Amino acid sequence: MVEFTRVLCPLDFSEPSSRALKYAAAIARSYDSELVLQHVLPTAITFAWTPDIANQPALVVSPERALGALRDQVAAAGAADLRSRFIVHEGIEHEAITTLARDEGADLLVIGTHGRRGFNRLFLGSVTEKVIRTAPCPVLTVPAAAAAAPPTPIQFNRILCAMDYSPAARRGLDYAFELGRQAGGEVTVMWVCEYSDPMEPPPYVDAVVRAARQHILASARERLHQLVAGEATTRCAIKELVVLHPNRAAHAILEAASTLPADLIVMGAQGSGGVELMLYGSNTHHVVRNALCPVLTLRS
Repeated sequence: MVEFTRVLCPLDFSEPSSRALKYAAAIARSYDSELVLQHVLPTAITFAWTPDIANQPALVVSPERALGALRDQVAAAGAADLRSRFIVHEGIEHEAITTLARDEGADLLVIGTHGRRGFNRLFLGSVTEKVIRTAPCPVLTVPAAAAAAPPTPIQFNRILCAMDYSPAARRGLDYAFELGRQAGGEVTVMWVCEYSDPMEPPPYVDAVVRAARQHILASARERLHQLVAGEATTRCAIKELVVLHPNRAAHAILEAASTLPADLIVMGAQGSGGVELMLYGSNTHHVVRNALCPVLTLRS
């Protein structure tokens, strides 16, 4: 059973982090959780290694001012009545966040996405992506396109769970089913079969190729059905979706999430190869970066 007893929400006083706070507060209220608010004061090392410092939110330079700003943010989010703790300390942001999540035994980490582009995006990765890669607990990323204020009590009625049969994805499937059960909602479990040439017009390919693709689809549907068989009556309503897509799986996941439309996307933070998040451009990164709804990622 999924229970969030301690929710960690790092805040950098930007608009994306304020949006994430509203979701963290709604979850804490729904699960009667403790809400831990964190602000990481930058160190000299942080400044030295941040090429796009001009894009950073305004810095709160003293612990006292940061603590006051955290309290103000919680009040502005309508969460002053929740059981909250405030932690301000120095450090390298992503390391401080994941360390605190481990030390506090957080059940969920809620963080916003900035959607930055350019040099820092490509070569260094964002704080959010580093947190996803190393966090000891599930991470809920809240994109700028998500609803400004989630419903209270928060419920995810339409969940899209992307499956690649990796240990992380299987763990995500359990979370998706339980969250769907708690909401009395529906989970769409999705598997994407990619083919290599996105320019190839499928209606005009060779008959042998078409037959091979149909075999792949049939095998994928059977494997997916076996995975979820019996869950529909014991956990929640479940749909199975197998898609043949001429591009990377992330595009198909985003298209399906938009069509549903999904309230939540659930997926593993590591692909079946186990090293997906070490590579810029992974499916997980693309989904987190471009989703229109929150994304829950889980490591194995």
